[in-house]
Amino acid sequence: MTSPPPTPLRPLVSRSRDEVHRAATPLELFFDLCFVVAVAQAGVQLVHAVAEGHAGDGIARYAMVFFAIWWAWMNFSWFASAYDNDDALYRVATLVQIAGVLVLAAGVSRAYEEHDFFLLWLGYLVMRLALASQWVRAARAASGAERTMALRYAAGVTLCQVGWTAVLLVPQEARPWVFLVMVVAEMAVPPLAEKDFASSWHPRHIAERYGLFTIIVLGETIAAATVAVKTGVEENDALGDLLPIAAGGLLLIFAGWWIYFVVPVHRRLLSNRQAFLWGYGHYLILASAAAIGAGIEVAVEQAVGKAHLSVTAAAAAVTLPSALFLLLVWVLHSRYFKVGIGQQLVLPCAALGILLCTFAGRWGILAAGLVAAAAVAVGVTLTARMTRGTQGA
Repeated sequence: MTSPPPTPLRPLVSRSRDEVHRAATPLELFFDLCFVVAVAQAGVQLVHAVAEGHAGDGIARYAMVFFAIWWAWMNFSWFASAYDNDDALYRVATLVQIAGVLVLAAGVSRAYEEHDFFLLWLGYLVMRLALASQWVRAARAASGAERTMALRYAAGVTLCQVGWTAVLLVPQEARPWVFLVMVVAEMAVPPLAEKDFASSWHPRHIAERYGLFTIIVLGETIAAATVAVKTGVEENDALGDLLPIAAGGLLLIFAGWWIYFVVPVHRRLLSNRQAFLWGYGHYLILASAAAIGAGIEVAVEQAVGKAHLSVTAAAAAVTLPSALFLLLVWVLHSRYFKVGIGQQLVLPCAALGILLCTFAGRWGILAAGLVAAAAVAVGVTLTARMTRGTQGA
């Protein structure tokens, strides 16, 4: 894909929701790819924590770090859907945000290992200054309620960044509470900013942007799992032990991709209320998708004797996020497009079946992958039958 030269500087005015052929730009794709670095770092640290027997602490820190990654991506993506004019100044501001993402990624390991959140905070500061400037620029080109909305965003983003400074100043034991307060504050900014005027985000574009980020997360999951299996085979000659893990993990990821993209979700994104609930819920969808790869790595380390875990605990590292992913995709994403009790029950039953596979010993992950594949097959069959019935009528 060839990116066109940037247009001359022009007012940053809102785009229309009725645009046809609205698609992700090369700059947005570049922005997403840079997030892979941060997602990968968070996954590596989660693997180390779980493999060393510190699952609770590791998961809590993973939740915090992944929120920081995901929320930074969210801030940019929704703004870009409404105001991307692709001029030189817009591009430069976006590249500055990318630099902030890389600073954040560099600080992930320190946040895990040393409870040092300075680089995460600094990365956010860089991103937030660029984002706030974009909202101010949008406000200058707007008037009335739209101008007020843009200024509210700029103020909210700036105030939240000031609030995150508390993470650096309070004692370590108080940081989780500061984090929770700031999460609420961050998520309150969009509905408060848009209570009188809705930004002109594009339903197809937003659905595509979330889909692309989901693909990136699933791709990172495959890459991390492949490296883990390759290392286990080369260093421990454990192909027989690792093959069921690799096959089951691959089936889970393939099924996750199929299930996520089988429905035209943009048709449901008709209002801020629907879109914000769907968009916010993707924190858990994306975090669980990324955690599947970390879980596969944990299972590989357990199989070759590097992790201090039982077989059941190692299997749970894969089955729990896999079941959560399927259940959340059904709740937030696909149940609105299912017809009849049969279609509605496929994903909840598959999630339950995957959870039960936790207790299947060394074959648990392969069994979970087969359950996920069966769910896809059943879903395709039910859809085909319904289509034939409709055509016959």
